[in-house]
Amino acid sequence: MPRIFITGSADGLGRHTAGALLDEGHDVVVHVRSAARLGAVQDLLDRGAAAVVGDLADLGQSRDAAEQVNRMGPLDAVIHNAGVLHGPDVFNVNVVAPYLLTGVIHRPRRLIYVSSGMHRAGRAELGKLDGGARTVTYSDSKLYLTALAAAVARLWPDVLSNAVDPGWVPTRMGGAGAPDDLRLGHLTQEWLATSEDPAALTSGGYWFHQHRQDPHPAVHDEAFQNKLLDHLARITGERLA
Repeated sequence: MPRIFITGSADGLGRHTAGALLDEGHDVVVHVRSAARLGAVQDLLDRGAAAVVGDLADLGQSRDAAEQVNRMGPLDAVIHNAGVLHGPDVFNVNVVAPYLLTGVIHRPRRLIYVSSGMHRAGRAELGKLDGGARTVTYSDSKLYLTALAAAVARLWPDVLSNAVDPGWVPTRMGGAGAPDDLRLGHLTQEWLATSEDPAALTSGGYWFHQHRQDPHPAVHDEAFQNKLLDHLARITGERLA
């Protein structure tokens, strides 16, 4: 069965994704921010999941998390699920960490980046990053992440790289009143990570409930992608081959 690593697995969509994949018999590696959060996934560990620990707001800990994964052996898929909505860590957690993990983790067959419909309100302006990552909004970060997924699909033709809009679902981030279906909120990630359906074996897509959608125009702008990759390479010291 496929072996899948899911970032941000202590709660929300990441936890639901991990639980569903374990139910299907897959080999799952979960991720928590700190050792103190391992209790939140103990039931998943009891069911056979392995765990990786690292704060994705911190470059050093993100790199260490990637190296923990590598020591466990090869992966079939990585689901970049971890994210924050507000605060000073939005850029580091939502964009820098997925980029660094992508560059350091031994290349899997499939990569899934959990984006948001809010990426369409993001600003395709990278110059402001020179003034510090605190200027980046959640919408900006999800635009960058979606462009990263498209760039990886272009640069790594041997990998299936896709972005997913899970919808506005009732998680801690989405709020109890969120109107979308929680099960559908993680079904597409699982499908892209494991399915042999011909539609799931495609790359460069932006998906909502197993249907391709048109993302922000900047997502497939190669000049924008390259500027973003160059900026992330300078920050992390890791360049995608």
